[in-house]
Amino acid sequence: MWYVLLLAACVAGDQLLKWWVTAHLEMGQSAPLLPGVVQLTRLHNTGAAWSSFSGKTGLLAIVTIVLMLAVAWLLVKKIVRHPLGVTAGVLILGGGIGNVIDRVCRGYVVDMFDLQFISYPIFNLADCFVVVGVILGAVYYLWFYDKYDKRSGKEPGDDTAADSHK
Repeated sequence: MWYVLLLAACVAGDQLLKWWVTAHLEMGQSAPLLPGVVQLTRLHNTGAAWSSFSGKTGLLAIVTIVLMLAVAWLLVKKIVRHPLGVTAGVLILGGGIGNVIDRVCRGYVVDMFDLQFISYPIFNLADCFVVVGVILGAVYYLWFYDKYDKRSGKEPGDDTAADSHK
């Protein structure tokens, strides 16, 4: 149940922030959020990260949907069971769903976080969820997967290892 709430919070938070930005800022307009650190700047992105694949909104929506279905399958089939891995998957799903909603309903993704202390592309909350989810997923895979979720390949009661010594 906790994971369903986290997923709903990710999607709702992302969409609410995008609604606020589009309702209060004109295209290209900025508003301070944390002065000297980050400001909100309304930008429409028809591509993926760093505006790669610009104008390929349909293709990006399809690829994202396929990837989200794969992550959902891993979670529903309980291939990933450790809480860190599940949290990573839910964050990736939440961010992916948030951006797919934009691509399908608007034809572009609304970006708004504009870092002031470095030159970096403007991004959105859904992107943050995906990046944090991928980092947590990497930590999970590197340090927890083998111990908690890796299948041995043996079925219960399978004594093929004992038979190989005969």
